Amino acid sequence: MGLTLAEKILKAHTVDGAFVKGGEIGLKIDQTLTQDATGTMAYIEFEAMGIGQVRTERSVAYIDHNTLQSGFENADDHRFIASVAKKHGIYFSRPGNGICHQVHLERFGAPGKTLIGSDSHTPTGGGIGMIAIGAGGLDVAVAMGGGAYYITYPKIVRVTLTGKLSPWVAAKDVILKLLSIMSVKGGVGKIIEYAGEGVASLSVPERATITNMGAELGATTSVFPSDENTRLFLKAQGREDCWIPLAADPDAEYDEEITIDLSALEPMAACPHSPNNVKTLSEINAMAEGGRMKIDQVCIGSCTNSSLVDMMKVACILKGKTVHPDVSLAVSPGSKQVLTMMAENGDLATILAAGARVLESACGPCIGMGQSPNSGGISLRTFNRNFEGRSGTRDAQVYLVSPEVAAASAVAGYLCDPRELGRMPAFFLPETFAVNDNMITPPAPPKEAGEVEILRGPNIKEYPKTAPLADHLRAECSLKVGDNITTDHIMPAGAKILPLRSNIPAISKHCFAVCDESFPDRALALGQSIVVGGSNYGQGSSREHAALAPLYLGVKAVIVKSFARIHRQNLINAGILPLEFTDEADYDAVERGDILAIEDLRDQIAAGDTVTVKNLTKGQSFVTKCPLSERMKAILLCGGLLDYTKANLKK
Repeated sequence: MGLTLAEKILKAHTVDGAFVKGGEIGLKIDQTLTQDATGTMAYIEFEAMGIGQVRTERSVAYIDHNTLQSGFENADDHRFIASVAKKHGIYFSRPGNGICHQVHLERFGAPGKTLIGSDSHTPTGGGIGMIAIGAGGLDVAVAMGGGAYYITYPKIVRVTLTGKLSPWVAAKDVILKLLSIMSVKGGVGKIIEYAGEGVASLSVPERATITNMGAELGATTSVFPSDENTRLFLKAQGREDCWIPLAADPDAEYDEEITIDLSALEPMAACPHSPNNVKTLSEINAMAEGGRMKIDQVCIGSCTNSSLVDMMKVACILKGKTVHPDVSLAVSPGSKQVLTMMAENGDLATILAAGARVLESACGPCIGMGQSPNSGGISLRTFNRNFEGRSGTRDAQVYLVSPEVAAASAVAGYLCDPRELGRMPAFFLPETFAVNDNMITPPAPPKEAGEVEILRGPNIKEYPKTAPLADHLRAECSLKVGDNITTDHIMPAGAKILPLRSNIPAISKHCFAVCDESFPDRALALGQSIVVGGSNYGQGSSREHAALAPLYLGVKAVIVKSFARIHRQNLINAGILPLEFTDEADYDAVERGDILAIEDLRDQIAAGDTVTVKNLTKGQSFVTKCPLSERMKAILLCGGLLDYTKANLKK
């Protein structure tokens, strides 16, 4: 039996564990990336390990999230990250150079390599044939130190693409279609591997759009073959030497198979407030008054749709037109390279002439960093997430669409099908991109690294205190929440909160504020407590702050119906016990304020995959699942991954 494409890369990088489905494997990591919203904590953790130089082939620190400098905090974080990068062998992508995933695809990604990043959309690299996985900052810190990155050997899903996209139908519509099939939790524990004749019709930027939003499936990652299109993209970037051909063996076997006919797709949108709430534009407009949904705002950009070819299509649609007077249009090119080439080919002037507000090459509105919609406003965004409140406006209605839909709608003033525009011209990637890496600072030579001073601002605090797992736990249920709780619910983003990412005591005051504003004070007063939740708990961003803030507030265990992959691992890394109900009736029975107890906790963890919890308030007991590898058990017993790693480094 042959190997799938994903299995080939995984097998070549497995350094620990048996290569068996469902088992835990440790992967050698070739590259890492961080961004400034998660990077400061990752580097604090790396420093705590006491390792000098990074031990990867390439590690890159990007500044792209916290670029709104309305106080000293973000500027201090950028200065800290720059100094750490210079000292420890990390390349530093300066503010303004672009969004981490776009720049990494352009300048560093390579077929067949492994990449983990402290951002959930790291799978963007799968568009170039990498196994690229989003992870918590502490996992990235360990990988930078030369440690393996551990995952459960995933199921492999083959998505066969047939046909070719019709004019004005986009790569965004491909992943929206897959989300409508699989849902936001359908990819948990799986790698999505694309194949079929339709692959050859998609450029690398289009493939990257699809793998980027694979994160919304809950998938471990997504990957495309490395083929002639990949070679041409790398050649245009001046990096053809890193190209290798990669594809699945003809006799490879898959755990699941899905077929999508590209020629049958039509423009779609993900409706509020979930990426899998997908409808066609005609379905959405049919529900609106007068058959047309009026809009207030359009935002084009993000790591999903900010490539040069995306901007070329936007400029083509806007050429000679003016944005509707009732609509605000903001455009964020994905990188300095994209912005430079837009300036050179005239697209930037076209977009400006149409009345767009051109923002810097950064994440911006996607993470609530500016451009929040008006109260109750309808915003079309080419982004990857439309969780409630993520835009910065609690009652905004956010729809996820392609750049083609976004640009056409910005002119029309309502949700507009771009197929109404008539013939679509052909769009081609350039034979040569404008390469200028002057905004990427290399690290100091190893001989000079010892002289580099780490620059810390007053907002940069230490990692929260941890302790080995206790023998017994008796704590109150401090919060009970429902299904599909995202990391935006647990630890919100936005311009007011993101600057506190380096200060866990300060940012913890906003923990679960979307669900219950009184939670932080209540949890802190209790000293230790337990949180109860529903299914797919912790979906969305990889932000480890959604585990570190609860850790600081004294949360010792989280009991839910099911977890999202990255967040469960982040809880384990933080030393917080992740338990799952075996019977949903037990979830129904627990109420906030109930006193829960676990006896002989260390012995139960060491003995097997279940933990018995007593509800002392109700006089009941229930059994929870806690499947853990021996390594995960050791991490929890130590009190978290940082303690576990430091202990093993001493050995």
